[in-house]
Amino acid sequence: MERILIVEDNKSLSKIIAKKISQNEEFDVDVAHSLKEAEILVAKNKNYFLALLDLNLPDAPDGEVVDFMISKKVPSIVLTANVDSKTRDEILKKDVIDYVFKGNIDDVNYIFTLIERLSKNRNYKVMIVDDSMVIRKEVKRTLESQMFKVLSAAHGEEALGYLETNKDVKLILTDYNMPVVDGFELTKRVREDYSKVDLSIIAMTANDDPMVSAKFLKIGANDFINKPFTKEELVCRVNNAIESVEYIEMISDMANTDFLTGARNRRSFFKEAEAYVQEARERDEPFAIAMIDIDDFKKINDTYGHDGGDEAIKALVKVVQDNIKGSDIVARFGGEEFCVLLKDIDRDSAVELFVRLRLKIARNTIEFKGNEIGYTASIGVAFDSAESLDDIIDEADMALYRAKNSGKNRVEISE
Repeated sequence: MERILIVEDNKSLSKIIAKKISQNEEFDVDVAHSLKEAEILVAKNKNYFLALLDLNLPDAPDGEVVDFMISKKVPSIVLTANVDSKTRDEILKKDVIDYVFKGNIDDVNYIFTLIERLSKNRNYKVMIVDDSMVIRKEVKRTLESQMFKVLSAAHGEEALGYLETNKDVKLILTDYNMPVVDGFELTKRVREDYSKVDLSIIAMTANDDPMVSAKFLKIGANDFINKPFTKEELVCRVNNAIESVEYIEMISDMANTDFLTGARNRRSFFKEAEAYVQEARERDEPFAIAMIDIDDFKKINDTYGHDGGDEAIKALVKVVQDNIKGSDIVARFGGEEFCVLLKDIDRDSAVELFVRLRLKIARNTIEFKGNEIGYTASIGVAFDSAESLDDIIDEADMALYRAKNSGKNRVEISE
């Protein structure tokens, strides 16, 4: 478990914050009420995910606790009851993540939103592209304080080179005027391979011409920021861009995923499977498709209710996913019926896998409201013998029909 340190002399407030953070299973919490107590805790645990620091403590009235945590390289968020411009500027000059005003419960709730954001940011790569070394270093330092993995490039050509080996970059911040490849050209070339769904672009420039921002947005930038910008504005725009990518990915997942099981839905299956079948035939790569149906599913619903039936369906999907390759596809076609595509597999190996899978399904039981639910499944398997994907699935469906009529709990192969 990762740990978060709270240093706050208001014991009621620190208790509220600690309790809320502890509800998140990712973090344990340590609490100190003075700089001295904080020093003792940091000496014991040098790997805090971050610290929440009261700016004015009884034994550290002028923010000394912040300087101490910075010296120990503990990422820090400052808690303050005073947000006048002088205090704000002094806080942001320090190498801290952010500051939070201790005004009311809504302000305090921002802490938990921020912690969640920082935790997620660790999964993302972002890139700063600017010919000014000073700006690159400053922006990189700010982004790293937000927990991002940061790449930096001096011009667009260098950035494109980094993208070749870092295809998981989620955000690029690019300057406009740069040597070799400028920001316009970089944006256009990135958009040839990455949509706005895949990668966000924020353009940066000191140019006063309003047409520059319009041109950037028209060729594919997601946002625009004028230089000079404050650290706060940069952080807000970057986090907003990442959140937009996350929301789009979430919506895409919802559109392609069966809500109950997490397997693909029928629409998503056909989209990916049709593309794969065409490529597999060009490569002369063998594959197999199977239809799987839970036997006597109505009895499960009648005995245990629809909730029991849902648990049976989810359990079957887990058994299937645990026994196929990550590149293979399992999709729920409707009710208790599923379609499975095994990629790059010969006929004998596919038959062996589905025979083994049938046995594992039959041996699998699930606990539901004090009862054990057991069931079997019938499987029909087809290979690349028909003209289209639809025809192959029809052949697997016919094999499934024969398995049902031949006693169920068996595997039948297409003729």
